[in-house]
Amino acid sequence: MSSLYVDRRGVALKADGEALVFQENGQRIGTVPLAPLERVFLRGDVTLSSSLLGKLGARGIGVVVLSGRKAEPTLLLGRPHNDAARRLAQYRLSGDADFRLAFSREVVRGKLRAQADHLDERRESEPQSRYLLTLALRRIEAALSAVDQQASVGSLRGLEGAGAAAYFDGYADLLPERLHFQRRNRRPPKDPVNAALSLGYTLLHAEAVLALYGAGFDPFIGFYHTLDFGRESLACDLVEPLRVEVDRHALRLFRTETLRPEDFSLAEGACLLGKAGRSRFYAEWEALAERLRRRLGEAVSDLAAKVSPAGTAPALSLNGGEEEGDAF
Repeated sequence: MSSLYVDRRGVALKADGEALVFQENGQRIGTVPLAPLERVFLRGDVTLSSSLLGKLGARGIGVVVLSGRKAEPTLLLGRPHNDAARRLAQYRLSGDADFRLAFSREVVRGKLRAQADHLDERRESEPQSRYLLTLALRRIEAALSAVDQQASVGSLRGLEGAGAAAYFDGYADLLPERLHFQRRNRRPPKDPVNAALSLGYTLLHAEAVLALYGAGFDPFIGFYHTLDFGRESLACDLVEPLRVEVDRHALRLFRTETLRPEDFSLAEGACLLGKAGRSRFYAEWEALAERLRRRLGEAVSDLAAKVSPAGTAPALSLNGGEEEGDAF
């Protein structure tokens, strides 16, 4: 399985038997076999034929369109799961306060544990940051110890926020000062690290939506994240414990100088990753994406067992390869 990233203006994509064909100015310039594809990511002025869209949908290949300077995602989904009973059970449980609280505790515990593990690993290998990382870890551990005492989803959100503030205080000390990263910001991101994190989180969220939709869930009806117009709240639930994987990825890209400050530009208060930087980002992303898809698949399978109309609701577990992605 692999992904195809198309980030090139004026390209047309068409189907030709079992292949995806690239055309530019009416000329055929390349092909990619459809068989190994699982995702197609499009950015820029790219044209798709209706026959290709039909083939992609029939094969369950998700298409993610990243539009505009801010790479706002639009998803073109394949055929849905046939079992509507799963969605009905999901809707019923979305109104079950006990289920939502138990589910939310697992989401927050999983996220805080992942953040603590990441900083603890870095503390062992980064002696120059050990003091600040230790302080951050103490704050996260305090939040972790209080998860089971929270009696509402709202109070759990407060713990999550406190843990995130502590985590990014420690994370910031791991990055070169020239990147000017101090804390997490978004909409729009204001520095290179936040721009890279936002892009990674966007791709992770899209994977969660596609996984949920393909398994018969409604991505908009969450248990920890409440209803919000235009937000796939259940996908937000599933990605929380996995965000740290994106953080690790971004840290590696900057520390190895795969991404550099000059790959970014400022426009209307937003920090944007340029085309050359995006090409390197996508090339490095695919190996991580395969692992994330596997973990999301495990989380979705867990969730399916919990919301099954004939099932029970035992303790939840939301914490659950690596092939090269094609790029054009």
